Amino acid sequence: MSTAVATPKKPKLTTSAMIASIASEGQRVRAAPFGKALVEYAANRPEVVGLTADLAKYTDLHLFAQAYPERFFQMGMAEQLLMGAAGGMAKEGLVPFATTYAAFGTRRAFDFIHQVIAEEDLNVKICCALPGLTTGYGPSHAAIEDIAMMRGVPGLTIVDPCDALDIEQAVPQIAEHKGPVYMRLLRGQVPLVLDEIEGYRFELGKAKLLREGADVLVISSGLLTMRALEAAQDLSKDNIGVAVLHCPTIKPLDEAAIVEAVRYKHRLVVVAENHSVIGGLGEAVASALLRHRVQPAGFQLAGLPDAFLDAGALPTLHDRYGISREALGVRIRTWLA
Repeated sequence: MSTAVATPKKPKLTTSAMIASIASEGQRVRAAPFGKALVEYAANRPEVVGLTADLAKYTDLHLFAQAYPERFFQMGMAEQLLMGAAGGMAKEGLVPFATTYAAFGTRRAFDFIHQVIAEEDLNVKICCALPGLTTGYGPSHAAIEDIAMMRGVPGLTIVDPCDALDIEQAVPQIAEHKGPVYMRLLRGQVPLVLDEIEGYRFELGKAKLLREGADVLVISSGLLTMRALEAAQDLSKDNIGVAVLHCPTIKPLDEAAIVEAVRYKHRLVVVAENHSVIGGLGEAVASALLRHRVQPAGFQLAGLPDAFLDAGALPTLHDRYGISREALGVRIRTWLA
């Protein structure tokens, strides 16, 4: 008589998983790295001001508001006004940090970013939370096309940090950079992974090789760099060597580092990003390789599909759309085969 073995059930996910931290259970995190870094940077710089569109708590700007209430401006649910006011303040010599959700800041206020801020090369720092698939609230909140939109704006620097360390080190650098910046913002309990990479430091405009591997090169940005490092660790158990090149600055892209990592290595290149496969890091890398006449052994995009994504629990959606640790590993194995 055979005995049936029950398949272990995964824990039932609740509605809170739609806005859960991207950190895995037990993973090291740091709370509100953006807010804390901005408070520290602004301590002796009275020209730094903070603005938000009714989302101070949800972009970690509430810490700045508490520390410097006279330099904090609540614009209400009016993203176009937010960008217009930030541009006006920059004209008066201030350094505005404007925060909202990425979907609202880019889609609702694109013309104001383009005409008011970028065309006049104003010193505005736009820091937007919930980039890509970091919310389960569906197409209204998931900004999977923000990089594509912002890449088309002349003179706009674009930053996609991986973790809390990247954010902490990026804040003073984007503040000191003269000109407009769009930074994707991870908020709340943000994972901490890059401090384990010996000698790592964020440098605006620079890509960093985080690990070497003979079989695959993953070129990544944002939280997908964390996923790439995790997948590389898993694949190493089967003697699959995965190198990871982290590109926290999307524009201007560090083409020299990318070409050096690809040329003459004869390995599969996978571009992993928390963004649509249309118009993001993947297409930027492909364009760079073509223009420099560099041909990898293979080339694949591990991004989000060109589709309106489902609403639901983030862990489920990350599996469904191929950007979880396990799903990314499966994709890389498939492409290698």
